[in-house]
Amino acid sequence: MSIPPPSGPRQPGGAPEQHPQGQYPAPRPQGPYAPPPFPQNPYGHRPPPRFNGLAIASLVLGLLWFVPVVGLVLGIVALGQIRRRGEQGRGMAIGGIVMSSVSLVAWVVLTALLAVFWDELDEVSVTDGTGVHALADGDCFDSPGGLVGWATEADRVPCEGEHDGEVFGTVRLPDGPYPGDDSLFDTADERCYGLEDAYAMDGWALPADVDVYHLTPSRDSWDHGDRVITCVFGNQDENGTLTGSLRRDETTLDADQVVYLKSTHVINAALDRAPGSEAVEDDLPGHREWAREISEALAGQSGMLRDHAWPAAAEEPVADLVGVLEKAEAAWAKAAEADDVDTFYAHYDRGWELIDPEQSVPAREALDLATTPPVFDGDDGGDGAGDGRADEDRIEV
Repeated sequence: MSIPPPSGPRQPGGAPEQHPQGQYPAPRPQGPYAPPPFPQNPYGHRPPPRFNGLAIASLVLGLLWFVPVVGLVLGIVALGQIRRRGEQGRGMAIGGIVMSSVSLVAWVVLTALLAVFWDELDEVSVTDGTGVHALADGDCFDSPGGLVGWATEADRVPCEGEHDGEVFGTVRLPDGPYPGDDSLFDTADERCYGLEDAYAMDGWALPADVDVYHLTPSRDSWDHGDRVITCVFGNQDENGTLTGSLRRDETTLDADQVVYLKSTHVINAALDRAPGSEAVEDDLPGHREWAREISEALAGQSGMLRDHAWPAAAEEPVADLVGVLEKAEAAWAKAAEADDVDTFYAHYDRGWELIDPEQSVPAREALDLATTPPVFDGDDGGDGAGDGRADEDRIEV
């Protein structure tokens, strides 16, 4: 006969616990319940990873060449997200980066080309009839608007025929606010006069009807980047023309002519620095200082002529001129030391007589240079000595 197991919970080492209906209960779980990492689906496997949205946006922007910097940045960010999240779209992100990089380079190149294009438009070739500030030294041109006022149009033409103007120099101004009409005029007047001697070294060779014009930026053209003053030779008659080039510099003269003309520039520069007061009585110290500068300039001129090896035909006339210049130097030096107005005038007048332009005609003739002294407004064409001279600072020797 068998004995039934006792009722109640199973003791250690005893029989298993019985269900009230005589069945054994299901085993209890041995640890905390954890749900599956992915929801179950009818097919029995996890869903495919989703595409990264930034990768798609990067590819679209790259294909459209629209805001390439944004497309490039989105592609780089997308690659990082894809790596961390296990998403799809790596190829799209790489494609977006490549296409955005190409479009970015294209934008840079296009911008550079446009900058060059607009710069060329700002300096339109004068062969097309516009852009006076595109003219260069030595260019001869016709200006439909004339040379007075703010001329803006010009047609480059050969210098051999008739033309309105010839460019002998250009001045580029610094950036900044518009300096004003008066300031521009003063700057142009000063700078163009300085460039004239370098281009037309022999002032005697300039025709009497030639005048200096300067074409300056207007307020409107300044706002569009115009910073060029164009220095021009033109006819004194606004309706007149020039014929032939007025260029007389190292490109058209021989070495002997250049040395001679450079020596004359030394004394002419000193003559240009005459005191503002024409009367010696009003400023004796200023005139004495000016006389000293002329004396030193004459010494420099005679030294340049003395030290150069001249052609045989020019040796004697140049030597004679040097002798005259040395006497003139002494006269101006004495004027510089004068204690009173009368003494100053005595040496001053003697100095003017000795730098009479006619003194240099034989040397000029031997060097095949112009031999007719220029006559300026108010000048009687004489020797430049005495009082009451008009434009005595423009006498050229």
